Amino acid sequence: MSSFLQSFLDPKKNWLALNRLPREIVDARNQRLKRAMDLSMKHEYLPENLQAMQTPFRSYLQDMLTLVKKERAEREALGALPLYQRTIP
Repeated sequence: MSSFLQSFLDPKKNWLALNRLPREIVDARNQRLKRAMDLSMKHEYLPENLQAMQTPFRSYLQDMLTLVKKERAEREALGALPLYQRTIP
């Protein structure tokens, strides 16, 4: 596997890594991405029995997004600067 692809899929190096999610969800997500790329390279489709098990519209991020929005609202209520406006002293 190319180094770019390895760095893209490695959750420790990946800037897209979802740090707040449980480890098993992140691992399952990475496995789905690897399987999708492998099938795409082979120009194949996911077998029917695995397609039946997939839940494409189940949102595993929704609970975490709600928590982040609550934290942001709390931070604003306390008068803290947004994270992207903070500077290192």
